[in-house]
Amino acid sequence: MTSFAERKVLALSGGVGGAKLALGLSKILTPAQLTIVANTGDDFEHLGLPISPDLDTVMYTLAGRNNQEQGWGLADETWQAMEMLRNYAAPTWFQLGDKDIATHLVRRQMLAEGKTLSEVSAHLCRQLGVEHCLLPMSDDPVQTWVDTDAGELPFQTYFVGERCRPTARGFRFAGIATAQPQPGFMTRLADPQLSAIVICPSNPFVSVDPILQLAGVRAAMAQSAAPVIAVSPIVAGAAIKGPTAKMMAEAQMPVSALGVAEHYGARADGALLDGFVIDEADADQVQDIERLGIAVHATKTVMHSLQDRIDLARSTLEFALDLAARRKGG
Repeated sequence: MTSFAERKVLALSGGVGGAKLALGLSKILTPAQLTIVANTGDDFEHLGLPISPDLDTVMYTLAGRNNQEQGWGLADETWQAMEMLRNYAAPTWFQLGDKDIATHLVRRQMLAEGKTLSEVSAHLCRQLGVEHCLLPMSDDPVQTWVDTDAGELPFQTYFVGERCRPTARGFRFAGIATAQPQPGFMTRLADPQLSAIVICPSNPFVSVDPILQLAGVRAAMAQSAAPVIAVSPIVAGAAIKGPTAKMMAEAQMPVSALGVAEHYGARADGALLDGFVIDEADADQVQDIERLGIAVHATKTVMHSLQDRIDLARSTLEFALDLAARRKGG
């Protein structure tokens, strides 16, 4: 894509949906151009191992080693450790494949040696051949809790253990008040060459909000000259993956692209977005979203194939260029 040569992009991502677009962006932009920041609010400890679900999903996807059918985990995985754990009556509600366990063992060892999560992630990415920069949102622990009708639950207990069955009433990010954004994240937000900030199609509440609530992040995004663009995780009233639609309904929000746009708000009003990418199936919502003060681009956003991921990435970047040109012209 010649029109984006030398321009820099920062992408904010959750797990499966975000990883798909991150992969598409990585096929268009060089490692010097693209940085991906992954949510770590989902991180938790299981069986004594530090698990970073979103960070690992993006890493495995960029490395071409992810399980493409389920979207998370590794391809050609085996489960002998889980079978043995069942023999010991150990908790197996959170499934860890044998190859995946190796990732967490290395992370555990390196953290115990005093390495930061960023240092661990950089090492893992190098070893898997990931050339693009993948950063955790913070090196400090942040843990997402879900307020439900069954009580307050750690996110993974709610999401995996309870399969999202309890009604979600709200979210809390333990540690967010003292957690500092990853230093490279803030450096890139302040880079005058930054040409676009792309919020991937991830859950707004538990994947994106933890990143945005880190100290100084929203202010740095507001100060950046780069347009801030989100890609809707809702298509035709449903989430492509995960509990986003269920959470929106339980919060009595409209389960629609418009509902997501309202959640993020317009940058012109002191909120977040300059632009919003929605699916063609939701083209009837363009005018309502534009009334919020957010520019809209309708295209195909459902990503089944690698080409779909590349096409959406290219379309999103071209939209960013257009918004930047409009701002300069205006």
